[in-house]
Amino acid sequence: MRILGVASATAALAIGLAGNAAACNIRDFTAKAVCDDNGKGVITVTDIDASGVEATVSVYLESNGSDAKLVGEKQVKGTREGATVSFSEDWTPNAQYRVHVKAGKIVDEDIEGGLTAPSEACKSTETPKPSETPKPSETPKPSDKPTEKPSATPSESDTTTAPAGDNAPSPAAGDSNLAETGANSNTGMIAGVAGALVVAGGGAVFFGMRRRGASKAS
Repeated sequence: MRILGVASATAALAIGLAGNAAACNIRDFTAKAVCDDNGKGVITVTDIDASGVEATVSVYLESNGSDAKLVGEKQVKGTREGATVSFSEDWTPNAQYRVHVKAGKIVDEDIEGGLTAPSEACKSTETPKPSETPKPSETPKPSDKPTEKPSATPSESDTTTAPAGDNAPSPAAGDSNLAETGANSNTGMIAGVAGALVVAGGGAVFFGMRRRGASKAS
């Protein structure tokens, strides 16, 4: 009976130790600061808890021993192979981080020793985009209005004084009508005939008066 009791106690202890080994533990979590395929900074936290207890992982940037900012917070369920969560963080060389893990009532503590970023920053592998070639300035369109040519310098012939006859005033309307009918060209002749008739008439009157006087005297 004593031998059986010792064997039972030994088996119970072994089962207890195995259960404790399989339970979630802060030692199941590890953190690293790495660079992704594009040369960007990333913080990864891996959980190898085979029991699969869901845990909340919080990452804080440290400054002078206190939290400067919360980088991110994510949930993870561990596996025997390891389950990893990533936080995008453009970390600087030798930057300090605090990683806190809370898994139900089993774990509620920081990863021991915290996390220190590598001493060399990430190098971007992205190909820089070629700078755009500046577009040439648009050629100004010609004006729709034709360019006015300067007035030509008047030639000597244009500045010569025109003949007097060209500048003489045109005859009045009445004179032009007389010229067209021909009356204007006979005015002198009519005046001469009239004058001759006046003289002839005067002579006839003179001779008539002398003849009448002579007859009275005889």
